[in-house]
Amino acid sequence: MNNLVQRVIAVTGDWQPASPLPTEVASVDVLALPTNTAPVEFLGDQEQPVPWQPGEWHSFPRINLADLKVRGQTGDRITVVGGTW
Repeated sequence: MNNLVQRVIAVTGDWQPASPLPTEVASVDVLALPTNTAPVEFLGDQEQPVPWQPGEWHSFPRINLADLKVRGQTGDRITVVGGTW
């Protein structure tokens, strides 16, 4: 692992990437915080929103974080933890 990726992202009602960089490939775990008030949505492969319930998490072995788009209730958060190779 070359660089640690550890972020807390405050979601809004607009789609936003998990990384401000145009290309940041990493292996990460993504968690919708259990304290969220509503599900957060991720933009799926078919451009359809995929809701994650508070406390739901998934591992991504290799993903461009700029392609991982999220939205939700303002004030809710997700965490991204992992590293780049």
